[in-house]
Amino acid sequence: MLKWVMRFYPPLFFQRIWVKKFDKNFSGVHVKIFKSFLNINYNNSIFGGTIFSGSDPFYAILFDQILQRKNIKCRVWLKSASINYLKPGRTSLVFSITLTEEEIFEAETALRTVGKFIKAYPINMYNSKGELCVTVINEVYVRNLFKDEEHTIAY
Repeated sequence: MLKWVMRFYPPLFFQRIWVKKFDKNFSGVHVKIFKSFLNINYNNSIFGGTIFSGSDPFYAILFDQILQRKNIKCRVWLKSASINYLKPGRTSLVFSITLTEEEIFEAETALRTVGKFIKAYPINMYNSKGELCVTVINEVYVRNLFKDEEHTIAY
């Protein structure tokens, strides 16, 4: 169901960012950014803001969903990001994110001991020829929800 919610979430929908699928237990996600008249720039390539928007929410969503299923109440968001445009996105772009059991365990351990977890993760985006066009580094911030904090979803 989350896949369909994300597909029609207006900031992603109008930028033509399409969640192809979430992996079992939310350990990964596969995303396509369609090139469209809604998101091209004057060079006829995908607007950089669209590419950046495509990378923004997914690590936070994966960590949030995984930790919720482990009954760990936390707040997750993207703390910082950097992007490197290697080639113009003249075709649709695709990327996949996968969290390993070790990465999930590392986050759980930090949350149980320190109360927060901060780590940078890469995203590589490829064009229709399989050429690397964009690299993104997303720094994810996860912290325990405190007893008196109001619970809301933070993406």
